[in-house]
Amino acid sequence: MRIVLLALYCVAALCRSSLCLADDRPNLVVIVADDLGYGETGMMGNRQIPTPHIDALADDGIRCTSGYVTSSYCSPSRAGIMTGRYQSRFGYDVNPTGKRNLIPGMGLPLSETTFVKKLGAAGYRTGLVGKWHLGATEPLHPLRRGFDSFYGFLHEGHFYVPGSLAEGVPHKNVLTMVRDTTLEAGKRVRSGNLIRGNYARMSEPLYDQDNPILRGTEIIEETRYLTDAITEEAVTFIDQHHADPFCLMVCYNAVHSPMQAKLEDCQTLRRITDVQRRIFAGMLIALDRGVGAITEAIDQHRLRRKTLVVFLSDNGGPTAELTSSNAPLRGGKGSLYEGGIRVPMVWSFPGRLPAGVSEPRPVISLDIAATALDLAGLPADDQADGISLFRWIDNPIATSHQHVFWRMPGGKQALRSGDWKIVRPKKGRPIELYHLKIDPSEERDLASSQTEKLRELINRWQAFDAQMADVDL
Repeated sequence: MRIVLLALYCVAALCRSSLCLADDRPNLVVIVADDLGYGETGMMGNRQIPTPHIDALADDGIRCTSGYVTSSYCSPSRAGIMTGRYQSRFGYDVNPTGKRNLIPGMGLPLSETTFVKKLGAAGYRTGLVGKWHLGATEPLHPLRRGFDSFYGFLHEGHFYVPGSLAEGVPHKNVLTMVRDTTLEAGKRVRSGNLIRGNYARMSEPLYDQDNPILRGTEIIEETRYLTDAITEEAVTFIDQHHADPFCLMVCYNAVHSPMQAKLEDCQTLRRITDVQRRIFAGMLIALDRGVGAITEAIDQHRLRRKTLVVFLSDNGGPTAELTSSNAPLRGGKGSLYEGGIRVPMVWSFPGRLPAGVSEPRPVISLDIAATALDLAGLPADDQADGISLFRWIDNPIATSHQHVFWRMPGGKQALRSGDWKIVRPKKGRPIELYHLKIDPSEERDLASSQTEKLRELINRWQAFDAQMADVDL
């Protein structure tokens, strides 16, 4: 009997020890901004709009000056983040908008497994707050893709407070600016706190149509300013799960259109004379305030040295639409020039990653999944394209991604190889060649003078593309 009791005690002790080890595993918080341009934060040199909390993350971590995403549109970029694989491998190069989100099967294919689902299977608590945009039908819902909890919306965008342009219901306590192509080009018309202007190629979509705010699968009536609501939901998740290893995706829709900033934030920014720019700035400081609240929640539970925080944008800024600047880079959202795919990116993990470091080597959003699995002590995905940051960041001569591949609809293609890059802006246009170290703004096309290097990169792009799903782009 004594031997049996001793054996049972040993098993219990082993279980307690395993549980303790599991609870000691690091946490992961990924904060995704939407349409935030490369040049819009203080850490990237912007002195017009204060972003102290994003800048503080950079001070405590690694600021990636060559941080990339895999598409310059929202949905395919997020597919890359969630899987750690080029979305072109599984043919998800499209960016569904509006009612296209409701097409059965439109979203992250069921053939793909998110890194979050792998963490959940290993005992992590997992949550998503904010924007999903990887499928609006039931089989593609976040709760079916690895998340224990979800608060947010499923389509590409959402108004920030209740109201309706179509029904004439005002959006209260915000200053709103919307696109209206029925007006003369460049004209703006203001009525109270609503401004209509013809400043971009299309009128403002009805983002909220068939796209409610959800908690889990239940529709809720949200009255909070949506950026603040996403922040508060993220903080609540941390408060509830701080004792367990957790993975939290905080996917803001800020600073994506529609342009709506809280009146009180606009008041603090009166020095910005252009109203469009002032609204954008208000949206950005609300986002930055949210980053501060999330990091403060992590600190309050004494988890800062146990939590990897990654901050990035899903793609470059659409400057004409939002004023979201990608300076000094060329192009923006929808483009494969650097301004569309090189984004503000920070990795912060005090005690585990260097602090206050500017990292010029390419880091890509695919690396988030690989690093998450590495953190959790899980085996690397042999089909992944990402690389765990911990495998190379402390080696100053190591290479991260020697080659980075892009393709998008409309015949757009690009490849970075070392400091060289080729770009085809769209179908029917010649392929251009740039040397990013000496020409980060892609102003000097070297295709005619460096024909051998051009041919080398074209061949390399074609070799990558041969591995991808064969779809009509």
